Amino acid sequence: MPAHFAAVVFDLDGTLLDTAPDFVLALNQMRRKHNKPELSYEIIREQVSNGAAALVKLGFNVDTNDQEFAQLRQELLDHYIKIIGQHSEFFPAIEALLTRLHDLKVPWGIATNKPRLYTDALFAKLQLSNPPNIIVCPEDVRHRKPDPESLFVIADQLNVNSADIIYLGDHRRDIECGNAAGSTTIACSYGYIESVDPAETWGANFLVQDSRQLPDLIEHLLTTPREH
Repeated sequence: MPAHFAAVVFDLDGTLLDTAPDFVLALNQMRRKHNKPELSYEIIREQVSNGAAALVKLGFNVDTNDQEFAQLRQELLDHYIKIIGQHSEFFPAIEALLTRLHDLKVPWGIATNKPRLYTDALFAKLQLSNPPNIIVCPEDVRHRKPDPESLFVIADQLNVNSADIIYLGDHRRDIECGNAAGSTTIACSYGYIESVDPAETWGANFLVQDSRQLPDLIEHLLTTPREH
């Protein structure tokens, strides 16, 4: 029986929103405080999707089992939440895509490994006119991405099948999550991609190099009947 996709779900940092400028500012503020020179935007950007732990490791050459790691991580997060959303913005054409989803009456959501505290603070700052129907953070699941649980939770909440979800992400874990949930996956190589792990190798159903490609691609997927 021909069917259409029922929902579109995004990873947050590096897929939906360009949050790297906030992280770059926070990490370099912290490095200056510790009498270290600033790191380049490009070096920090590449690690943003890997979270605060990766940024601390990058900025201070410490690992999670080092004695000072927890304190440095909290210090970074304290810097980050003070400036959260100040320099974050949608990637090009994403707002147009969200408007189109609204016009098509297609629900959209977010599945992120960003903790709820920072996700909520970011969206409170952005004040979206077309907010997501659902946001799933690590606190909402027992197993975070790459486990598919977050997409199963979204599917249940939206009353759709996970196989009828289009999931977009800029990290291998996103594509593994989507594929494991039976969703159709789009790898977004305009995001925060590590040079050692190119998006072409993730096994996504689709690959986009530029966010401006997304409105046409997703509208085509949403409006073209498909066989289950």
